[in-house]
Amino acid sequence: MKKSPIFNLTLSAVFVALATVLSLIKLFKAPLGGSVTLLSMLPIVMISAMLGVKWGLASAFVYSLIQLLFGIIFDGLLGWGLTPVMLIGTILFDYIIAFTVLGIAGIFAKKGAAGVALGTALAIALRFVSHFISGYVIFKNLEQFELFGKLFANRPILYSIAYNGLYMLPELVFTVIFAVIVFNIPQVKKLMANNA
Repeated sequence: MKKSPIFNLTLSAVFVALATVLSLIKLFKAPLGGSVTLLSMLPIVMISAMLGVKWGLASAFVYSLIQLLFGIIFDGLLGWGLTPVMLIGTILFDYIIAFTVLGIAGIFAKKGAAGVALGTALAIALRFVSHFISGYVIFKNLEQFELFGKLFANRPILYSIAYNGLYMLPELVFTVIFAVIVFNIPQVKKLMANNA
């Protein structure tokens, strides 16, 4: 028997709130920028795997708006001196698209733990691609490339891979491992079966 929409909405709201709190807990900052958080993507992954991709995408979109708000408030996004086109691109590729794609993590959830691992890895890889596009297209001409000497000069692809990869790879590994652990908990398996 499927759970009611009210149950799904409540669970999604709680998990989005949990993801938001976890996103504020930084385990460490990557050398070029970006931070590894305390499994902040895991609650969004769980929504998608337990309730389906539709609920996952909707919840991930809400989460993306919260992350955008945090980017404005905590990171000073609006004060970065970006042109209007760069600002719109950053909002889309570093926030809206990057976090909304996490909602597809449950696409293979019916295949068990391996499906959860694959879906989670795919979702986080797509988030990386979105950030990579932003780094390559939007930020390639900014002064930050000069910060590390000649290593990244005239190499925006290398810079974007290094910048985003240094924090996204640990996030991917930790999230996939813990997603598999969580989805092997009997209560979670039962919830997933009830929503199949």
